Amino acid sequence: MTKGEARLPRLSAATLNRLPAWVERPATRPAPRVVHLGIGAFHRAHQAPVFEELGWGIVGASFRAPAVRDAMAPQDWLYSLVVGDQVQVIGAVRDVIVVPENPQALVATLAAPETAIVTLTITEKGYLPGAPAAGFLAQGLALRRARGLAPFTAISCDNLAGNGSRLRDAVLAASDPAARDWIAAHGAFPQTMVDRIVPATDAADIEALAARIGLVDLAMVKAEPFTQWVIEDRFAGERPDFAAAGVTLTADVGPWEEAKLRLLNGAHSAIAYLGGLAGVEHVHQFVAAPAGRRFVEALWDETAPTLSPPPELDLAGYRAALLDRFANAALAHRTRQIAMDGSQKLPQRLLAPIAERLARGEAIEALALAVAGWIAWQAGRTDAGERFIVDDPLAERTRGFAGSPAARVDAALALRQVFPPALAANPAFRDALVRQLTKLSEQGAAAAVESFSAQE
Repeated sequence: MTKGEARLPRLSAATLNRLPAWVERPATRPAPRVVHLGIGAFHRAHQAPVFEELGWGIVGASFRAPAVRDAMAPQDWLYSLVVGDQVQVIGAVRDVIVVPENPQALVATLAAPETAIVTLTITEKGYLPGAPAAGFLAQGLALRRARGLAPFTAISCDNLAGNGSRLRDAVLAASDPAARDWIAAHGAFPQTMVDRIVPATDAADIEALAARIGLVDLAMVKAEPFTQWVIEDRFAGERPDFAAAGVTLTADVGPWEEAKLRLLNGAHSAIAYLGGLAGVEHVHQFVAAPAGRRFVEALWDETAPTLSPPPELDLAGYRAALLDRFANAALAHRTRQIAMDGSQKLPQRLLAPIAERLARGEAIEALALAVAGWIAWQAGRTDAGERFIVDDPLAERTRGFAGSPAARVDAALALRQVFPPALAANPAFRDALVRQLTKLSEQGAAAAVESFSAQE
């Protein structure tokens, strides 16, 4: 907190009346009906505003540090959502449990009669074997069964293909035999697709908001105007009127999910690695360069034919809207934020469309350059020589990529957690990766993108 901020009071229930009239504030503080696992910035900018509108309160849970709890508790769990010039104070969050400090509190809340919905943003690595979320859900559901309560509906909001099925499988695997059949028969784990760009908040954001509203909010989040939530229409019990808050309920989330993962998230990953290697700090700076924009379009030209979009989705319009969203300088979306946990993200974002194109004998050069960018990123050094820490569950292994481009590609393809065996053994895929990684090694990412775009 800066000296200027220190002279200002904190946002809280007692200081809401000090807010400028133009700031939207909570109409009520709804009782908790939702438990959210992984209460980071994305949940507070995406699902929480929906529950705010619908009058369903939230108990959040953090599996790691107490930072969110410590920022929100002195503010009576209030926080600001900043979208451009608009500021909305969200009051739906009513408590945050720090799980390592009090794991039984989470189990008790999951098993509470009032809990009807559980949402999760635990990132892709939260679904790896041994990750704690599934175990807690299994305990909570078993306790509900023992008490004669209906199961809650568990909604994964993570960027994973088939996220509901993955969550269901993980919970069943963590359940004891007595509860497993009951959960399988009566539980609900709908597939979902979520979409909103939520950059990390920094000290400058907090200071700028304090100057505007006259209160310090250490839990604020910022987001783009666009937001979308698509949920498979399959629930275990009571639910809010999601459609009234603009949520799309559908029988099949798959086509929506696939388009978002391969177009938005796939381009984000490509921008993160190639832009990051070139020293480009923000997404909007990458697409502001004509070569960067042409490369993104080329990437989408390869990816789009692998999609089966729902009738309501106009791919050309969606692509144009995505470029406009990427170009939003106000978001200041950092490439290094997107580059986290790449080994968990590559399969659904880039490798799936690559496999489909190779099966049809089609070119994959833009997609291969993006994957080669990920391989180059594992060295932890930009093209200018700046060192950085690779933030990834497999960083200990990927740090060992060394030698010629061919040797580094072969080391990467040996990672079965990332590359499916059939794809790793495909000579056309290996050749494309070696070709593009050689280009990155010899020319650098900026020149590789420039030369690639010039050939299109």
